[in-house]
Amino acid sequence: MVLSNGVLGGVAPTPHTGSRSYRPWLRLPTSGGVTALVGWPLVAWAALGCGSDATARPTPPGDGSPAVATSQAIPGFWDTWGDGKAEIDHYALTTPRYGQLRTGNAVLVFVTEDFTAGQTVKSDGGHGDEYPVWKLNDVRHFQTGIYDYEVMTSTFLRVDGRTPLGRPVKVSNSVQEWCGHAYAQFVPRAEVLDWTLHSYFDGEADQQRELSLPADGVFVDALPMLVRGWVGALVEPDGERTVRGMPTLLHDRFAHVRPEWSDLVVRASSIVNQATVPAGTFAVHEVSATQGGVTTTWQVEVAPPYRIIAWSRTDGEKAELIASQRLPYWTMNGQADEAALSGLGLTP
Repeated sequence: MVLSNGVLGGVAPTPHTGSRSYRPWLRLPTSGGVTALVGWPLVAWAALGCGSDATARPTPPGDGSPAVATSQAIPGFWDTWGDGKAEIDHYALTTPRYGQLRTGNAVLVFVTEDFTAGQTVKSDGGHGDEYPVWKLNDVRHFQTGIYDYEVMTSTFLRVDGRTPLGRPVKVSNSVQEWCGHAYAQFVPRAEVLDWTLHSYFDGEADQQRELSLPADGVFVDALPMLVRGWVGALVEPDGERTVRGMPTLLHDRFAHVRPEWSDLVVRASSIVNQATVPAGTFAVHEVSATQGGVTTTWQVEVAPPYRIIAWSRTDGEKAELIASQRLPYWTMNGQADEAALSGLGLTP
């Protein structure tokens, strides 16, 4: 990825038409010619509904606390995420495993669904306990010598303001490779976190435990969703916030450790850069999170739909966007539909 600073000029984002929310970044030249964002880079301008004043923006609290305490879809959310399609983002992936960097690909699938509270699964209708969620399926494939890894993590964020920001209603992870496979999940309850593990490996097998659930607990598996700003902001621009963080289920799987809360430091930058990746050049700002001595940095698109253009970790992992499309992929299961993979840079 090529990252550069400067006034964006001809690559400045163009507002979307209609009622879709848009971030009208105010560009103020600062020392060195770097462009600064005035506003909230992690909030998709909740004040800017259809016909609203283009200069309106939320007022940050003086104590540095987050503007939104609950996971709440901002105005304009359903204009984008209620279209009956999913956003599918394909990345070139480099990730560490067994002490070496491995190459592969990652596909992030963002989509909305109805969830049922009783079963904590997608609802097909007819339940009295349904609520809307925004889902991320993080699908990864990479080679380790003669055999490969297939990894999928699903994270479900409630979007009706009934849960704390950063707390999914469910996270599940499965890992398949030639040695065996494993499945784990988190389900937050009222005051505890239910953790389930089913593993091929000796000493792990089948486990169920109740873990603590801090009031300010943030799940790292949810950060790729939270940094996009569609359900609120964890931190104000150029700010820093320390919370209790639950590492990703994939981290625990590869390390063969039980889940444990630890400090998570989240930072956001108001500086606009240009990031060049295989998918093109995009205006981005950075959001980072540090936990256990490892920092992950996301390059987040300034313009809607605020996609993740690239990310990197200080342990060597990195990913760059190859292609992005909105598709009703669950209807595209015929042989002829395989042709659509080429638009994502994928092959059957």
